[in-house]
Amino acid sequence: MLPNAGIYYFPWEINGSVPEGEALRTFGRLCCYDLARSEAVLTAQHRAAQYRVCVDTSFVEPFQAQLGSLYMVLGEAEHREGEGPVVKARILTCVEGMNLPLLEQAVQEQRKYFHERQQRMGNGTS
Repeated sequence: MLPNAGIYYFPWEINGSVPEGEALRTFGRLCCYDLARSEAVLTAQHRAAQYRVCVDTSFVEPFQAQLGSLYMVLGEAEHREGEGPVVKARILTCVEGMNLPLLEQAVQEQRKYFHERQQRMGNGTS
């Protein structure tokens, strides 16, 4: 069975705003990987701040970790005691060379489309 498509969240949107168990997609540069703990950390720059996303890699191992490369992850949000949110990865793919500004623009356009569609459907049923 394939996982849900997952809602795109930017790395700077993940802290505390994603409900437990929700399927999500995000991205970042692989800055560290601990095989013994099955944990990777993705980072992303947004404006002047650096954001970190912890990823549980136990379902996608073994994988060829390329530190510094851009990765996209599809998984579920998990909240751990004493830590920030963790993405339990179902798919972790190296997407080095992808145009990040274009991806961000595409996600914004998709969100705008879904919002407008939801408004039209809400107005049509009134």
